[in-house]
Amino acid sequence: MMDFTLWDILRNLLIGLQWTVALSLVAFIGGGLIGLLVMGMRTSEKTGPRVTAKLYIELFQGTPLLMQLFLVFFGVALMGMNISPWAAAALALTLFTSAYLAEIWRGCVESISKGQWEASASLAMTPFEQMRYVILPQALRIAVAPTVGFSVQVVKGTAVTSIIGFTELTKTGSMLANATFEPFMVYGFVALGYFILCYPLSLCARHLERRLHASA
Repeated sequence: MMDFTLWDILRNLLIGLQWTVALSLVAFIGGGLIGLLVMGMRTSEKTGPRVTAKLYIELFQGTPLLMQLFLVFFGVALMGMNISPWAAAALALTLFTSAYLAEIWRGCVESISKGQWEASASLAMTPFEQMRYVILPQALRIAVAPTVGFSVQVVKGTAVTSIIGFTELTKTGSMLANATFEPFMVYGFVALGYFILCYPLSLCARHLERRLHASA
């Protein structure tokens, strides 16, 4: 294994794991904020915002994350601006996440019965007030489980960013495998790292889903 000890491998993988967590958090929080806006447009009564949001969602859901990453990384460079692998990865994954969260949340909002809209409208609430005070509190309860479940996909999606040179867990593992000539061991630790991140999220999503069905 050349000059790499087991501790050297684990220490470097832990650094890569930290970057995976950081990228996942940025993508999920940023994607959530943009997704909330897109969801509002998608459920709007006005045709323009609704169609725009629909096209946005279909664009990001209908193309591979890898292609989106390439377009951001190389597209910005074509405009004469430099963009780091970190910035490109964060932007691409944020936009990707926002499209899926917007669609998840739209489904949750539309699952609320029309009677709730009609009742709130009878109280002279504006559409914004209806959404904020009546619909969203109920939709949020439904949305928690699928939202937490999708966070697993966000974490696993960070692995794609290794293609453009962002040194997260997968990229770190690749470099270590080449340096140590121990790919099975290194990638075994990489897989374990993703499992440690994703399995608790999956358990949490299933638990929340069971609680929702039990109280429904």
